[in-house]
Amino acid sequence: MSEEKRPVTVITGASAGIGAALAHEFAGNGHEVVLIARREQALNALADAIAAKGVARPTVLRMDVARIDAARDIAEALAKRGLEPDIVVNNAGFGLLGTADKLGRAEQLAMIDLNCRSLTDLSLRFVDSLARHRGGIMNVASISGFIPGPGMSVYNATKAYVISFSEGLRRELRPKGIRVSVLCPGPVPTEFQARAGINDVHYPRGFDRTAEDVAQQGYKGLMRGRAVVVPGMHNKLVPWLPRFLPRNILASLVYGRLRRWEDA
Repeated sequence: MSEEKRPVTVITGASAGIGAALAHEFAGNGHEVVLIARREQALNALADAIAAKGVARPTVLRMDVARIDAARDIAEALAKRGLEPDIVVNNAGFGLLGTADKLGRAEQLAMIDLNCRSLTDLSLRFVDSLARHRGGIMNVASISGFIPGPGMSVYNATKAYVISFSEGLRRELRPKGIRVSVLCPGPVPTEFQARAGINDVHYPRGFDRTAEDVAQQGYKGLMRGRAVVVPGMHNKLVPWLPRFLPRNILASLVYGRLRRWEDA
């Protein structure tokens, strides 16, 4: 029965920003896409925009992937439609600006749950399907995961987890023929900033990228089997910073910029 199901690319957090750009990128390269997020109206608008390009209209699933049973519900919804993933793109996530002692604990724990637990659950839920199709997993992290982030400590820590988990999972799933890539963008002007409470969106010149460019680089990286994808030459320097700067100095530099954002 499983062989009769159509392979699809499942994208979470697809209603806007990088997720929407990834949906356009995968669909434009011939993948049948399933869009998942909480905002059904935005998902349908995105599905219509993709279909207007002359490709198959994506399937829309309105779901909150932060729910403890989300992976099960997604699997059931796909099975009812005769679908199964050959690629899973874990893009859903959010950040919060502010020191950990001042931000609400419940909201920070919810961030850990979405950015880490849900991503892990969805990465592992469909391994059998991904292996059948020799597909892949793209986990969206951030260059913030390479460095300490006072002022966004919990967010940076969640993205460090995503990077480490993805690199380890990549080696574990290699014998099954499953590719795993972690996409680590720098600043991207999207709804993320407003959700995080960042009002000053003026980034150092050369670091910001468009969502479309990030999606294109992420897609190419996954298809080419790259472990870590960092779009933009300036951003590629960030993973190397901890090798050349003591971490306490690096933390102070990061905190200085985040404090400016917080005061804006």
